[in-house]
Amino acid sequence: MSDGGPSSDEYVGRSSEGMRAGPSTELATGLGAARRSARGRDASVRWSLMFGNFVIGCGVMCVAGTLNDMAGSLNVSVALAGQLITIAAATMCFGAPLLAGWVAGFDRRRLLALSLIWYAAGHAISALMPSYAALWPVRAITMLAAAVFTPQAAAAIGFMTPPEHRGRAITFIFLGWSVASVLGLPLSQWIGETYGWRSAFLVIAALGALAAVWVYAVMPDGVRPAALSLRAWKQVLTHPALMAMVMVTALFGAGQFTLFSYFAPYYRLTLNASTEQITALLACFGVFGLIGNIALSRMIDRVGPSTAVTFTTGLIAVSMLLWPLGTSVLSVGVILIPWALGCFSSNSGQQARLSLAAPALAPALMALNTSAIYLGQAAGAASGGWLIAHGGYGPLNWVGLAWIIAAIALSLWAGRQKIVAPA
Repeated sequence: MSDGGPSSDEYVGRSSEGMRAGPSTELATGLGAARRSARGRDASVRWSLMFGNFVIGCGVMCVAGTLNDMAGSLNVSVALAGQLITIAAATMCFGAPLLAGWVAGFDRRRLLALSLIWYAAGHAISALMPSYAALWPVRAITMLAAAVFTPQAAAAIGFMTPPEHRGRAITFIFLGWSVASVLGLPLSQWIGETYGWRSAFLVIAALGALAAVWVYAVMPDGVRPAALSLRAWKQVLTHPALMAMVMVTALFGAGQFTLFSYFAPYYRLTLNASTEQITALLACFGVFGLIGNIALSRMIDRVGPSTAVTFTTGLIAVSMLLWPLGTSVLSVGVILIPWALGCFSSNSGQQARLSLAAPALAPALMALNTSAIYLGQAAGAASGGWLIAHGGYGPLNWVGLAWIIAAIALSLWAGRQKIVAPA
């Protein structure tokens, strides 16, 4: 039964009846039109999923952007308000793999649209909460939608795309997170400072509703990767090379967030940077991060995801190594460029790598990789905080570099392993 969108038969068929007929002009014209229509539909799906990831990213970052107003409005400390970030990270870390098994057999058109509706409704309800005690459980429940959408969007586009174009398609939809890093944080900060955090949350709600309508309108029916059995999950969790790939995400995330979490106070204390200069450095980082992700999406199918991940992670290591040379705002800005180019692109490359390594297990791998992202962030932020408390900011880049080198070594090992895709 169709709901008005394109059907799976229409999507997958690719005019097979026309190919069996003779090479007439009319047939060739019809076949060409069908292929152009399919390519246009594919592009619409990719753009809708990219926008969905943009909305998810903006929602994840909106607490950090509105933290000052939120703390004052709810009459709590900034530290306590900041725990909403930890709550969201924990929800996504544990929710992604747990929910992946439950939703694996769902039709992706409905699943992705409903997860965005959930996200929109959660942000709208959050804006109505009168106290911190009422807000944090709503925030946790809302972020379950993010735990579903991002990994399942990657699994869906991988399922829908031919293998030779799969890497580029997956990295393209993850551009949404890069754009959110450039626009989402400063936009939420501006809305929060000007109109209050509740208004920022309502904007996220409106964007989420728009994304849900777009995804439902362009996604075909019948995109339904096979549901994963307990045996399939066991294959993932006991496969050394696949789990090593997932751990690469956690390691380079920990390396980055050992230092990235404390950029603002570091710039203030060691460079005496002004608010405007700190904002400029963060904006520059986001812009080059977007450039790096766009470049990766164009080259990944040529060089292969394993090579791409190792190269982009190596760029992060270069900045970590050069970090002590940054003695001014300008020199730090230059040193940040390799890191920014590799930051978002390394994670996008990881998504493509896991999807191509074992397509049948992609939903589970995407979910585990999402968990690894937030596990790495938590580990890095915790290690960085401990280092600052016991030795100041000086050791941060060296500990971060150690995490990154471990990620590169593990990535190289995993890339040399032969992976036999399960039946």
